[in-house]
Amino acid sequence: MPNTILDPTGGRPARPAAAPARAPRRRDLTGARVGLLENTKQNAALLLTAVGELLVTEHGAAQVSLLRTKTAFAQPASDELVARYRGACDVVVTGVGDCGSCSASAVADGVLFEAAGLPAAVICSDAFVATADAMAALRGAPGYHYLTTAHPVAILTPDQVRERAAQLVPGVVALLTGPGS
Repeated sequence: MPNTILDPTGGRPARPAAAPARAPRRRDLTGARVGLLENTKQNAALLLTAVGELLVTEHGAAQVSLLRTKTAFAQPASDELVARYRGACDVVVTGVGDCGSCSASAVADGVLFEAAGLPAAVICSDAFVATADAMAALRGAPGYHYLTTAHPVAILTPDQVRERAAQLVPGVVALLTGPGS
């Protein structure tokens, strides 16, 4: 019996004619307006808030200008939400993909933000790389780069979450500023 890959979105994905281009990267984060999009998962808001604070205090970002919680963690961000971030932010950090469907959705969000011209750093649990990679391919962005962190995030104490955020920040900065800036 051949292996079958199921579409985690529950439907047919809208595939662009060509893989979406990565948004232009900044040279650094000095003066950047940072957007955070959390997905309702336990500790996601705390982790992203800590990452945002570190981007401001240690990497010169101007402020966290937008922090929203998705209404449905397993659904990609709406066009309206992406447009809101496009108007209020220079870069976006999203996650935390701490389960299969939310990892897929976080990657879908990253691809949508990139297509809208916003550099995005997506954070997923390492246990769900296969799901995240499958979503990237379904969205026309095979090989999409995102960060992984040890699974699970949901059970961490607040101090452990802040520690994890500090570990993730160099990778977040690299994804937001990377080559081609």
